[in-house]
Amino acid sequence: MTRVILALFIGAAAVMLGAGLLLPSQLLLVSGVALMLGLGVGFGMRRKAGARLSEPQISDTQVLHPELLDVALNEMREGVVVIDTDMRVVASNRAAQTLFTKGDPKQSRLTELTRNPAIYDAFLDAVQGTERDGVRVETYGSGHKIFDLRVVPLRASGTTAIAGAIGVFFDISRLERLEIVRQEFLANVSHELRTPLTSILASAETLESSINGNSDSDKKFLSIIHKNAARMQRLINDLLELGAIENVRVDVEPVRLFTLVEDIVSSLSVAASERKVTLKNLVAKDVEVFADPHRLMQMLTNLIDNAIKFNRESGTVTIDHERDDVDIIHVADTGEGIPGQHLDRLFERFYRVDRARSRHLGGTGLGLAIVKHLARAHGGDVSVTSRLGEGSEFTIRLPRSSS
Repeated sequence: MTRVILALFIGAAAVMLGAGLLLPSQLLLVSGVALMLGLGVGFGMRRKAGARLSEPQISDTQVLHPELLDVALNEMREGVVVIDTDMRVVASNRAAQTLFTKGDPKQSRLTELTRNPAIYDAFLDAVQGTERDGVRVETYGSGHKIFDLRVVPLRASGTTAIAGAIGVFFDISRLERLEIVRQEFLANVSHELRTPLTSILASAETLESSINGNSDSDKKFLSIIHKNAARMQRLINDLLELGAIENVRVDVEPVRLFTLVEDIVSSLSVAASERKVTLKNLVAKDVEVFADPHRLMQMLTNLIDNAIKFNRESGTVTIDHERDDVDIIHVADTGEGIPGQHLDRLFERFYRVDRARSRHLGGTGLGLAIVKHLARAHGGDVSVTSRLGEGSEFTIRLPRSSS
């Protein structure tokens, strides 16, 4: 096409030149214009042709057929069950069918397949519009298995009307077994270490009291033995405590928070005075919270003790309370603060922001993990906010009723 355009323009120019209508000096200009116009037209046509070639050509074999979806669903390890609003199973995969021992899941009511109240209640809540997550389900059909069930409502396209629900069963049996093995290992090792450590501590204390006239180096080495043995004993005690707390059942009752905080402040007053830290109990005297008194004291003691240890000299630790949908207890300090990258991991076991300083102060790295587990055992949680140079604030949230 480009060549045709060029030939036409040049031929016309030659005729005009022969007839005297075009000067020789103007022939070069006309030829240049013709060349540019021809190239432009040619380039545009090539782009259109390239665009047509680059468009995806969808063949019949590339269409995702329903059979492929069925195969993909059946190859999943997780069990999938879909029900309608009448609690009738309308779809399920192969993994889900192994969960039920009574009949074919398809077109059966959920009550005909299982008597497990956890499964039925989760699907019923979803049909009524409430998403359920983290539902623990145990089955005994083909061996004892443990599942984590998540059920969500299914809504009709373009409307808010609920058409059913879909549930996914995640098999966590192996994880549960590994967790039991881990807990038993920690408990056995901790118990085995307690006896020799007790003997080491007793021997070190006896030698320290009987070397009055000996050299200073002997006293120094015995002090090191005693200090590190005591630290190991605290670590073992915290490990045993954490193992017990992971499965603890709390006995919730109304607790006078002001009185409980006053007891903690009195017990930690010596440690606070050594660092010249002021403890302020700002809780109103008539405040009651629902908690296990022993476990709540354990949580607050850990937080207040940390606030004293990691505070500035002559700093302040404030304990306060506010009430919203839940009871909120604040423990704030005026220390150096915690860098933001550490906040998400602060409640992990053995995690320390400053390992050297924590060891020097006698920390085991398990105190905040214990607080987290106890808060969750109450149905609440614990969080932290901090600003460098200004201090940190730990917050415990507890449900407002014992139910």
